[in-house]
Amino acid sequence: QIQLAESGGGLAQTGGSLRLSCAASGRSFSDYTLGWFRQAPGKEREFVAAISRSGSSTKYADSVQGRFTASRDNAKNTVYLQMNSLEPTDTAVYYCAGETYLELDATVVVPVVWTYWGQGTQVTVSS
Repeated sequence: QIQLAESGGGLAQTGGSLRLSCAASGRSFSDYTLGWFRQAPGKEREFVAAISRSGSSTKYADSVQGRFTASRDNAKNTVYLQMNSLEPTDTAVYYCAGETYLELDATVVVPVVWTYWGQGTQVTVSS
């Protein structure tokens, strides 16, 4: 199986930027579709972004479209989430998720379709 570990969270001001990383173990990283979710206190876990196995396709939640960019480096077994123009509503614990051969369609927004999860990293945006 695969293990995922997020890093790069922290404190930013409104309008600032952060870059999250998710490092994976194993030699089959390119078999996994990767995604990002976030969860604020008292809220359900919500979809943020997903990236295809090759990195050629991405999908974003409307709330982050144009501000966040997902990318991956399969040689480094790492997926990234570049977050720009941060807003206080972006404050949450951010999770990396993986699933083998998951198609980049509407099903990726449902957390239950993803098998593997990281431990989460806190992102706090202050005004």
